Amino acid sequence: MAGQFRFTFGPWNIHEGADPFGPPVRESITFNVKLAMFKDLGFDGVQFHDDDAVPNLNDLTPAQVVNEAGKMAHTLRDHGLEAEFVAPRLWEDPRTIDGAYTANDPKVREYAHDRSRLSVDIARALDTDLIVLWLAREGTYIREAKDSKVATERLVEAIDCMLEAAPNIRIAIEPKPNEPMDHAFLPTTGHALAIAALTADPDRVGVNIESAHAILAGMDPSDEMGFALAFDKLWTVHLNDQNGLKFDQDKSFGSVDLRRAFNQVRILDTHDYGKRGEWVGLDVKAMRTQKDEAATLHLSNSREIFLALLEVSRNLNQDKIDEMIAERDYEALDRMIMLALLGKNKE
Repeated sequence: MAGQFRFTFGPWNIHEGADPFGPPVRESITFNVKLAMFKDLGFDGVQFHDDDAVPNLNDLTPAQVVNEAGKMAHTLRDHGLEAEFVAPRLWEDPRTIDGAYTANDPKVREYAHDRSRLSVDIARALDTDLIVLWLAREGTYIREAKDSKVATERLVEAIDCMLEAAPNIRIAIEPKPNEPMDHAFLPTTGHALAIAALTADPDRVGVNIESAHAILAGMDPSDEMGFALAFDKLWTVHLNDQNGLKFDQDKSFGSVDLRRAFNQVRILDTHDYGKRGEWVGLDVKAMRTQKDEAATLHLSNSREIFLALLEVSRNLNQDKIDEMIAERDYEALDRMIMLALLGKNKE
């Protein structure tokens, strides 16, 4: 076990407390103030949407976008931070109500391609080669609205557009089965890796696995991670937790199912995640009831739990585990893990 772990989160994870059912309940915090919090919370990297890095980018020329991204890169250096990735935020524009890459309107698809190329330019200016692709509205509310074969081909076209924009850029697809759409076209890790094979350069298309999204698909996040690791395609993760098949809750890592969180940490560490520069990303939200002055604890808590579970995993007696597995004594193994998580395993 030789994982190397550095942590990131996005500025949207320090938020005002709005949810699908209610308005903001906390004061806004400016972007620069948020950046100043990263190091104090134990984080070295920043996740970006394209318009986090360059606000109002739709109103700027491509040259202006690159110039503004360069200023953000300078700001990051001043704070001792790095950019982990850039994600094109295509789901909040009124034009993309019917999707972006898979929209039935060719003018909308053209807009999505143009903005995605700008995201690549921003990533290069921020000195990251990773684009994360959450396909938020790439799906349907009713099946008959879009042809899924055509939609898949359009997704490939969009990915190829980004791959062509820069020879070193990599695309990490973040699959999710639903929300905001009823039916998403790439709901699981398997779908994401399959579509990579159709692109112009499959070696540059991988995945970002979010714990909650895997749970919403009825999958175990650690199994999804192991599947992607077997393909050498796990390029980042979004760790959080989820209380059943509800809306995407983005709870603090390990807050619902500590054993499920443990297995995510263990699979990453077992297979040396991070040794090639991969980051551990968090995508967690403060509880809506949290007061302003304590509305960053969900981030530091999640990192603390990850590191505590890492210590538990590394302190397990691997020889005993191997012996139990060889003897098919899974009850003993089950007990060992449970006692370890309770802090009572002295074996």
